[in-house]
Amino acid sequence: MSDLLDFLGDSGFANLTWENVPLLALGAFFIGIAIVKKWEPYVLLPIGLGILLANLPGTGLVDYDPSGEVQSSGIFGVIFHFTLSFWNILPPLIFLGLGAMTDFGPIIANPKTLILGAAAQVGIFVAFWLALGIGTFTSPDLFTLKEAAAIGIIGGADGPTTIFASAKLAPDLLGITGVVAYSYMASVVFIQPPLMRLLTTKEEREIEMKPPRDVSRREKLLFPAGAMLVIILLVPEAAPLIALFMIGNLFRESGVVPRLSDASSNEIMNIATIFLMITIGAQLSGDRVFEVKTLAIMGLGLVAFACGTVGGLLSAKIMNLFVKDKVNPLIGSAGVSAVPMAARLSHVLGQQANPRNFLLPHAMGPNVAGVIGSAVVAGVFISILS
Repeated sequence: MSDLLDFLGDSGFANLTWENVPLLALGAFFIGIAIVKKWEPYVLLPIGLGILLANLPGTGLVDYDPSGEVQSSGIFGVIFHFTLSFWNILPPLIFLGLGAMTDFGPIIANPKTLILGAAAQVGIFVAFWLALGIGTFTSPDLFTLKEAAAIGIIGGADGPTTIFASAKLAPDLLGITGVVAYSYMASVVFIQPPLMRLLTTKEEREIEMKPPRDVSRREKLLFPAGAMLVIILLVPEAAPLIALFMIGNLFRESGVVPRLSDASSNEIMNIATIFLMITIGAQLSGDRVFEVKTLAIMGLGLVAFACGTVGGLLSAKIMNLFVKDKVNPLIGSAGVSAVPMAARLSHVLGQQANPRNFLLPHAMGPNVAGVIGSAVVAGVFISILS
């Protein structure tokens, strides 16, 4: 009888805490909407599974003992330590795959979209300053300068960049910043449309844009090579992300290494996604979530994402005051780095206002520019603060 009681006392049921329960529900919710609604399943399904595993007591899956004195290291603890906290290699591998799937044609055809992508990064700086200022109303040392910078990157709506910056600047916040960034990326269909409708008139949403010009193969080869050299020389700390992004794109555009391009956008991308998403979700345990810091990060992330959307929309409206060929302001909201969800949303709302609108190729310009912009800002933060 005593053996049975000991067994039951060591079971997960006996050690389940009240903090674990809502997190188990959150993980199940992510899994449910990924499968049933098909909302960003490549993001939400593995993250949801990671959250479930993190909140099952006694598994040891997310433990890691760097001293090696205690044999308690679990598979996700080891992956987290060596691929994120220590070497930080998974986010650049994601960027390699993104580069192999990216077409820089819209940016090259219409360079003005770079401005829209840059303007959408305003959310990063809003969140950064709010994170520093929030200590005025709570604890003066709630967030350090490095933590505020890591939180700010959430405003770029770029999950890999947020994880990369957090691992460099605030490893303790890595789990929550990563989950928040990816959660808001997956929630663009809820967050952006009200702001897009509020800040644009029906006449603005109806604006038809000329089809982008054809971009030559030479231009598509020169752009990533030139951008890589200029950005890395300017911001060396952004090199891991920018270099892999441009290398993947050069694999694609060269046309001579189809196996490397396919491997980057398929096998490598898929493997990196599996381990990154599950491992990040596994950092979201119940005992870490119900803290003032965590709740503040969730609120700051939402504000940052909204401000990034507003910044892109308003910059497009201002641009129309000075250019002959008007741009549809809806493409400005795609300046956040949620690729390609934000661009697709701009296209959908444009067609709702005017069925003749075809905004997707135009919206991809600021969308891809936002990926580059958030990586550059992260590099600047790391360079100054690291």
